[in-house]
Amino acid sequence: MERSGAPVPDARTPPTRTGPDPGRRRLLGALLGAPFAATGLAGCGSREEDRPVEDGPVELSVFWYGTAARAELTEKALRLYSSRNNLVSFRVTWQGLPGYYDRLATQAAGGNVPDLIQLDDTVLAEYARREILLDLGGYVADHRLDLRGLPPDLARYGEVDGRTVAVAAAQTTAALVYNRSLLRRLGVAEPRTGMSWPAYVDWAARVTRAADGRVAGTMDPSGDHRALWLWLRSRGAELYQGRQLGFGANELVDWFELWQNARARRATPSAALVDQADGGEPTRQLVVTGHTAASFAWAHQFPEFRRQTRDELALAAFPGPPAAQWPRASMYWAGFRGTRHPALVADVIQFLTNNMEAGLALGHERGVSPNLAIRRYVRESLTDPGQQAAAALAEAVAAQLGPAPGPPPKGHARVRTLLVETAEGVRSGRAGIRAATTRFVAQAEAALAS
Repeated sequence: MERSGAPVPDARTPPTRTGPDPGRRRLLGALLGAPFAATGLAGCGSREEDRPVEDGPVELSVFWYGTAARAELTEKALRLYSSRNNLVSFRVTWQGLPGYYDRLATQAAGGNVPDLIQLDDTVLAEYARREILLDLGGYVADHRLDLRGLPPDLARYGEVDGRTVAVAAAQTTAALVYNRSLLRRLGVAEPRTGMSWPAYVDWAARVTRAADGRVAGTMDPSGDHRALWLWLRSRGAELYQGRQLGFGANELVDWFELWQNARARRATPSAALVDQADGGEPTRQLVVTGHTAASFAWAHQFPEFRRQTRDELALAAFPGPPAAQWPRASMYWAGFRGTRHPALVADVIQFLTNNMEAGLALGHERGVSPNLAIRRYVRESLTDPGQQAAAALAEAVAAQLGPAPGPPPKGHARVRTLLVETAEGVRSGRAGIRAATTRFVAQAEAALAS
């Protein structure tokens, strides 16, 4: 769901540990006495066997991606858990998003996935169907893992094939980041939540004219799967239907023609500039490099955008009706199916999701809290203007969001790459729109079917 732009330790970063307060001891009873399922990974055979948990203290391994700021907040929340459950400590490892899933895949192949991991919807369905993820359904059913405080669609966005396999670590909004200072200098009105996609292109063309071509109105999002997905939903379609594309070549032709028209009106910058920013890293986004008045991002990334420029930036939702969006997990917490401590893993997720102090410790770095009561509680304590703006946007659109689709199917990562490559070919003129879209549909369907 996000791309990390800040320097962070690489995959070789040594793990650190958060431990219990030696002055406090409290037995975990049923949690530490719960059996676990030892399960082979898909392709290596699958067998469940109950075994007793060893006596004494328990150390859970936790792995996530993000920045140093995320690590500090997450470790603070885990220390809070240990302070209340003195026999539980955590062995934590984290790194930036580049290489994270490669490392996780290597761990999965060796059967040594950490007990608790952070995922996004790029791989959720694939990992669930490969039987890598712990089935949390039983804990949800009896409310040991209580999801009743989450928006129902946010809770459902962690289900694959009817099973809860992950819980949203936070909720985010697909957001338009725009340069308020620039627009004031140019005398152009700010974009607004709810404007249609054609109206947005008209607005961007006005910005370019007002700037005499020195700055373009908008980033070209033709290769951005988020933008395509929301545009499709605004027309009553979906990015996916089950394990197939939810649209055809004709819809994709319309999408690319919308942005071809925008380029013809100089509403977007050159193809070379757009290609540089297509990776999504905040530091390379054209709204902070000064090449456009607006770029597309996740709302929880807004504080990082603000740090990249002295100009005042602001937020609106993506173009199109807010109902095209849904309560969307920025990322999830999930357990490893082979963990020796499944009930304990579920209890940690319960704590991170529903404990007020943990919610305050985590803040809004990953997005707004999944629990609505904690979300309101935490918002009152926010001091970072970027996080305040992201929280305000989430609140403004909350009542207008549409129903959540299922998480993307296996092959989603490849589809995203194909969309970027197809958009780059069209923008550069190397490929015609109809030929490019026909090829994309065929390749994407093959990726989803594999």
